[in-house]
Amino acid sequence: MSNSSPILAARLLPFAAAALGVGFLSLMDAFMKEAALATGAYTASVLRSLMGATIIAPFWLWRKQGWPTKVVLKIHLERGIISAFMALSFFYALTKLPLAEAIAISFIAPLIALYLARVLLGEVIQPKAIFASVLGFAGTLVIVGGRIGQGEMDLDTTLGLAALLFSALLYAYNFIIIRRQSQLAGPLEIATFHSGVGGIVLLLFVPFFGTIPASGILMPISAAAVLTVCGAMAIAWAYARAEAQALVPIEYSGFLWASLFGWAFFRESVTLTTFAGTILIVSGCWIATRKPKMLEKMRA
Repeated sequence: MSNSSPILAARLLPFAAAALGVGFLSLMDAFMKEAALATGAYTASVLRSLMGATIIAPFWLWRKQGWPTKVVLKIHLERGIISAFMALSFFYALTKLPLAEAIAISFIAPLIALYLARVLLGEVIQPKAIFASVLGFAGTLVIVGGRIGQGEMDLDTTLGLAALLFSALLYAYNFIIIRRQSQLAGPLEIATFHSGVGGIVLLLFVPFFGTIPASGILMPISAAAVLTVCGAMAIAWAYARAEAQALVPIEYSGFLWASLFGWAFFRESVTLTTFAGTILIVSGCWIATRKPKMLEKMRA
């Protein structure tokens, strides 16, 4: 017992870090929805990325670890570019859809990423990982079905869903890049280039989409920038210590946070179907952290 406890704790640490990172990013989504509604998704996204880079870059430079190699820099640039458009399309979707509903629909990304990890990373897909992901995805279907059944498919909803689907496709590939990136660089370096590259890429479109920031949005965007950095570092640390397919179902816990923050920030109600879907999602996350031997005991 005494020998196994530290081992068990060490094994669970990446899952705890991933869950914490998801919580940070879910709260960031709430602040960004507030800012995007006030000043537009593009302006809010640019400011968030640039503020995030300004916050974390001094810590990375202070470590004096040197400039990344060409191979690592290429991965930083790849993820930064993808993340820029992934975030912009997602924040635009948040201006058209409820926070919890948007988070729930985006769970299609981890499901896609599970199989991309097999193709691109060569990871062996274990039956429990497949079952956990399917269970979590089933929970999102219950939640989304309950919400869509009570609403109407107007133009704003259609635009929001289209933007969300585009973001989810980019998000799925982003999972794979995180895994590769976390094996080659530390959390500080990853967070610095994640925000910095994303901000620079989005700046290129200022002549077309830039607007004067609305008054009073600096506080929520600043909070979002800090949460982005904290979430990116926590997730990078987790992905460096556990396989992508095992951590992917933890993303489903984001709906729990989204339900809480959606109610606290925007008074979005939580329905019975939301609770039912949440049970399925949490069950999937729990199964993903179990050892095979424990599952065999349960089946027996």
